[in-house]
Amino acid sequence: MKNWTLKKLVYVYLVRYAEEQQDLALLSISTFQRALKDPNQLIRASALRVLSSIRVPIIVPIMMLAIKEASTDLSPYVRKTAAHAIQKLYSLDPDQKEHLIEVIEKLLKDKSTLVAGSVVMAFEEVCPDRIDLIHKNYRKLCNLLVDVEEWGQVVIIHMLTRYARTQFVSPWREDAVFDENGEKTFYDSEEERRVDQSKPYIMDPDHRLLLRNTKPLLQSRNTAVVMAVSQLYWHLAPKHELSIITKSLVRLFRSHREVQYIVLQNIATMSIQRKGMFEPFMKSFYVRSTDATHIKTLKLEILTNLANEANISTILRELQTYVKSQDKAFAAATIQAIGRCATNISEVTDTCLNGLVLLLSNRDETVVAESVVVIKKLLQTQPSQHSDIIKHMAKLFDNITVPMARASILWLMGEYCEHVPKIAPDVLRKMAKTFTSEEDIVKLQTVNLAAKLYLSNSKQTKLLTQYVLNLGKYDQNYDIRDRTRFIRQLIVPNEKSGVLSRYARRILMAPKPAPVLQSAFKDRDRFQLGTLSHTLNSQANGYLELSDWPAVAPDQSVRIVEVVEPDVLANLRVVLTCFCVHVESESESESEENSDDSNKSSSSQSENSSRESDSEKKKKTLKNKKLQQQKPDIMTLLFLNITYLPPQIIQKALLLIIMTKLFSIHIVLSFSNQFVANCRCSLLCLCVFLACQFDAVSWHVRVSLQASFPVFVPETSHELLHRMTGKGLSAQYRFTRQPCIYGNSMVSLQLTLSNSSDQALENIHISEKSSTGQNIHRFNAIERLEPQASVTVSMGVDFNDSTQAANFQLCTKEDEFSVSIQPAVGELLLPITMTEADFTKEQGKLVGMNESSATITMTPENVSSQSVNRKVVSVANLGVIPSSQENIHRFAGKTVSSGCLVLVSVALKDPDAGITINTEKTVMGSMLLRQVKTALTNSGP
Repeated sequence: MKNWTLKKLVYVYLVRYAEEQQDLALLSISTFQRALKDPNQLIRASALRVLSSIRVPIIVPIMMLAIKEASTDLSPYVRKTAAHAIQKLYSLDPDQKEHLIEVIEKLLKDKSTLVAGSVVMAFEEVCPDRIDLIHKNYRKLCNLLVDVEEWGQVVIIHMLTRYARTQFVSPWREDAVFDENGEKTFYDSEEERRVDQSKPYIMDPDHRLLLRNTKPLLQSRNTAVVMAVSQLYWHLAPKHELSIITKSLVRLFRSHREVQYIVLQNIATMSIQRKGMFEPFMKSFYVRSTDATHIKTLKLEILTNLANEANISTILRELQTYVKSQDKAFAAATIQAIGRCATNISEVTDTCLNGLVLLLSNRDETVVAESVVVIKKLLQTQPSQHSDIIKHMAKLFDNITVPMARASILWLMGEYCEHVPKIAPDVLRKMAKTFTSEEDIVKLQTVNLAAKLYLSNSKQTKLLTQYVLNLGKYDQNYDIRDRTRFIRQLIVPNEKSGVLSRYARRILMAPKPAPVLQSAFKDRDRFQLGTLSHTLNSQANGYLELSDWPAVAPDQSVRIVEVVEPDVLANLRVVLTCFCVHVESESESESEENSDDSNKSSSSQSENSSRESDSEKKKKTLKNKKLQQQKPDIMTLLFLNITYLPPQIIQKALLLIIMTKLFSIHIVLSFSNQFVANCRCSLLCLCVFLACQFDAVSWHVRVSLQASFPVFVPETSHELLHRMTGKGLSAQYRFTRQPCIYGNSMVSLQLTLSNSSDQALENIHISEKSSTGQNIHRFNAIERLEPQASVTVSMGVDFNDSTQAANFQLCTKEDEFSVSIQPAVGELLLPITMTEADFTKEQGKLVGMNESSATITMTPENVSSQSVNRKVVSVANLGVIPSSQENIHRFAGKTVSSGCLVLVSVALKDPDAGITINTEKTVMGSMLLRQVKTALTNSGP
């Protein structure tokens, strides 16, 4: 249990930090590959989950292989994890789409309810347009839907909704006939299935199957499932069946406010088109004092949508209570709802208008301002009949301080100034006094009022209008300045005025159409219910629109699944029968030969009997030849029949045949030498078969890697031991980049030992103890080193193709000093020679995880070929490969310890350069890539 817990913690750590520490993640890949073969299904699934969560592109081939293997795992839990991994791999590398679709197609055929939801989710993410993959699995998904886990049900229902809109015709026709069973249609011939416009609509049985199997899910405890079924019925069910979902949606009001918000949004959209669905449950939408503001607003929206001549009086009494709410935003929304009711139902327009006028004397400025705005919209319907209301609003103008309300009153005065000819100029006079201190929206309406009064009553308002226009001409807001100058040129004719001034009255005093007060959810039905796009009223990323109903239903035979198992078993039975007949005939022929031999020996006494036996023997021989000509060889029958088997059963069938044949060998091995020869022939076929099975294994045959001389040998030395630390003994080392004479797997180093003390140092040597376990070839002990003298020695170290430091003790006769040699990754290589064709061939083998690449911006001094070659070979001990392309430079080497190939190519694309490193040593490749990038981006030698 502790090991499992520790392993989970390691998995979590790798998922979190793999992208930042790619070397660490790459080192753990082999561990995950072993865990994928673990007997415990939880460990296999966890390994696949973590492997697919590592966001490192170079392991994509390994992830793809792991997903393919997991998709055929015996455990449905592992197959479910493979379905989840498909989405992760697709987001990491979309180029793997075609391979992932093959895995999805295989998993869609899975009969486990544990896998269904996950694979449909992968389908929706990778290839939602591949409806053809659903045809054969449609009925299976419908039947399994009830047993699938809850979140899988949501995904499947949404997918089947889109599928049904493309495969079935609309059930919303007036002449529709709904047969619950639909048996007659199902068994009709193809000619009778053709849609005839003169015939009434009959629902497709598969369409009915979907509606029937999703109906029980309305009782689900998961609100998402209920919403998914509700939207499915809304988009697919006949209109008379929509009432089924009403009670289930109302039941969701008991959930949390977040759930209420989504449910109410969908009900608000439904209630616009189907008022009768929710009218019996109108009291469920009454606002509670404990509801949040956004919940109150949505309930208010639904109540307004449900309002009609029969229930408007009840709804208005409820709205009068809401106006008194302490929630100012909700009170303002209530006033807007009253205005909508007055607009939609003409019988209560006057009643609502009078009620809104009474609200003008309310103490709350927000209520008064909203009432003015709504009254303004209502008065546009019949302004001549409500001049008293306009006068009343003008009297309250001084007490209203909300800018929007003041602007609305000014607009009313200007629009209907002819109905209040005495009050409008007085309102303009008051506004001229406070023009400079008003809000911008009020100033704009003041300019409009002045212009309209100038055109309708210029005698009283000419000077007042000029004064207002002069104030607006120098206002700080440029919109007001532009509006003022435009109005002046339009209404005050002068020499510069054009033809437009003649039409000033027709422009400013033109009748305006009355505004239409409608629900904010009126246009949301263009989005599928229950989606994020519907909630936001904007198309979200990844949203898939519902297609229109097809005019003619597609062929429903595509959803018929053919049962192929009996045919497979029949073919397998034929193969086994032929094999048994072959074995039986061989044994019979051998027994007959044995009996012939016995008869021949018993009849050797008589000459007549021997002649008869000879004649009979000839007849039998001819008969056997005819039988052999008529009877085909067993391997011929085998391969003739096996070609009709599906690929997934071929291996199992061959294995069964081979086991049967080997068993027969043990039974009749002693019958004859001829049968032994046949058995050997069959065993030879078995070997050929196994060789074919292993043909897919890639045995990496390398080209001959011939070492060459180093192109560049650095003269830089690194300090191994400082003279102060070494009590007068100092040591420096450098890499010679030559093949080591002490061992093929060792790196050759040169040490320079110096004595800076006043006394001679004796017995300078390397201790046999090594803290890291590297294989070190020590130099011969230096018996005596005189003061101020130096000596150069050579040594070899096997770093095992790792940059881990080699730690050892450098000793004298009296002291021991701990030192370490830290190799650069480029010093662990040896240069090799090869042709450009071999380079390209080997590079093609080392792709995927074995390839590291980066793009850099080159400095101008590093763009030349000589500079690139010098920079690369200074970093790594590589050989330069001749290249036929001027902009591509190639370098090759092999690791000293294991001899693994390391290929480096630099492609120049002004001003950028692409660096690619191919090697099986992935960690070494990534480290070398960083050093090459640093060398090529730095200026200088």
